Amino acid sequence: MDPHNLEVINDLLDKDVEIREKIKDQVTEFDKKTRTLAGMLNKIHSTPSDKISSLLVSVRPVLESCRETIAALAELVPPNQFWRWKEMWSISLRNAVFSATLVEYLESGTLLSLPQVSDILGIQEEWKDRFVLTAEDYLHGLITLVNELSPDKNSIFVKDLFAGFAMLNLKNDTLRRRYDSLKYDIKKIEEVVYDVSLRKLAPSSNKSSA
Repeated sequence: MDPHNLEVINDLLDKDVEIREKIKDQVTEFDKKTRTLAGMLNKIHSTPSDKISSLLVSVRPVLESCRETIAALAELVPPNQFWRWKEMWSISLRNAVFSATLVEYLESGTLLSLPQVSDILGIQEEWKDRFVLTAEDYLHGLITLVNELSPDKNSIFVKDLFAGFAMLNLKNDTLRRRYDSLKYDIKKIEEVVYDVSLRKLAPSSNKSSA
């Protein structure tokens, strides 16, 4: 090969390694934040309902800090190379989607849309060739949301989400497998609702002994 050509190739390889390492550092930071969020939000299962709002107030600053890390990632990705690098941060981004949607659901009982999640995470329109929230990553986050919610308290919301997924043409294998897992959550909900219904219909032990 031509020596000059080899030099050019080596320079390109060196730049790729440099970009990868810088992205890796930011992804590590992003992952730390999303794991912190997951740990904080896991407390909802042991927190009294009247204390949930205080818990969410403490979660908000950590969620908002993800904006800074995402901006740093967008700055590192060269123009028109989003698809080349996105797999490095996709898991962290999906976890951030989960956290954002769970916080909103606990606060208002509503589901954030994809554009709303992008806005919360500070994802800018001008980054579309470097960093965006794809439909796939958004849906992965929603499935994690369903997996996290207590079936006995959120049956209507979970069933509505499941119905929405059923209307989508899911061609991604990983996403389809995770969607299939929702069927087990729906079955669990139906079993819980059925069990609660039976308990309401059954006479109490006190009435039986009276």
